[in-house]
Amino acid sequence: MTIKIFNTFNKYFETIPAITDNLKNEAYKLRYLVYCVENTFEKADHYPDGMEFDKHDQQSIQYLILHRKSGDFVATVRLILPDTNNPNYLLPLEQHCEIDHIPLLQQIDRKHLAEVSRFCISKSFKRRRIEADNSRQNLTDPKINSTRDEKKTFPFITIALIACIIKASHENNIEHWFAVMDRSLIRFLSKIGINFIKIGPMVDYHGLRWPTAIKITDLLDSVAEKNIGIWEFLTSNGGLFETPTSITTKSVDTET
Repeated sequence: MTIKIFNTFNKYFETIPAITDNLKNEAYKLRYLVYCVENTFEKADHYPDGMEFDKHDQQSIQYLILHRKSGDFVATVRLILPDTNNPNYLLPLEQHCEIDHIPLLQQIDRKHLAEVSRFCISKSFKRRRIEADNSRQNLTDPKINSTRDEKKTFPFITIALIACIIKASHENNIEHWFAVMDRSLIRFLSKIGINFIKIGPMVDYHGLRWPTAIKITDLLDSVAEKNIGIWEFLTSNGGLFETPTSITTKSVDTET
């Protein structure tokens, strides 16, 4: 995987910070689709207006990913920031999970700790693209039919969501993340060098998941060692974080 695929990704998708009420509502609608319709993580009748939200959204930064051709929002994520004015404010992970990795927690300054939450991609989007490919009547509809290059970008929506929360973390002086993650996402991220640390036993919270934590600079150093192209994408081509020394040294050694 190289930076070229991410340039192609940006041709078909756009990452958008949900900073207006309308965009926030789009994020809530997409979360309702994923959490209440496509899955049964939340009860649909709790959200009669078709928007899934909770008290933590007031303390969060939201991002959306837009599919340019269809105009559909296909993925979203939020970063729940610490409440520096309320020392008793608990992040969702702390409310729903048991934490037993005490030495790691003692290294984390809560003023710089946030939680990655509502990390979701619409199954309906992918299903519509597959159905369109199997239907001859849709072959000439540019809003539905996907080119080969476009299809190659679909798996990178997950990495684009990570890039969104890295940008939000950089802008808000966040150094560590909490996240409650399922086995498949942990496995996928580990393949590209993102190694979340399990900090407690598995819980049934929107499915079976582990409470995890990670230091953002450790995440980026590990990704850079494995694939500098992904590191460039996650850091806006190095605009958010300096290139790790190990990578700079390796580049110099290669040139000499």
